[in-house]
Amino acid sequence: MRIKALSRIRVISKGSIIHQTVAKDISPLGVRLEVPAGDMKVNDTIELKIEMPKLLAPVHAKAKIVWKRDIPEKAGGLCDIGCEFTKIEEDNKNTFLKFFCALLQEEEEKLKHSSYYG
Repeated sequence: MRIKALSRIRVISKGSIIHQTVAKDISPLGVRLEVPAGDMKVNDTIELKIEMPKLLAPVHAKAKIVWKRDIPEKAGGLCDIGCEFTKIEEDNKNTFLKFFCALLQEEEEKLKHSSYYG
């Protein structure tokens, strides 16, 4: 299950290339990001710094790019990448899961509200 999320994420690829982006959606197993098309490819390993509301320090994770799709309607050669988490730092796991549960709860509330009024 993936939830739309607007978390800001810093992406570190090949040790130095840094992109600031926003998660398009997120799950306990991975995240979809929009990045410049030429910088990363399928099977690359990247580092992620996931910023979460009300936290001073971001959650640190490593991920593998499992798919990549160009976004033709976007200027500037952007693409979506699907990333599978390979490691979330031990002290960040509970923080990340609490964040995801809060997103689930928000989504459930939206669905309840839309079924009553929709």
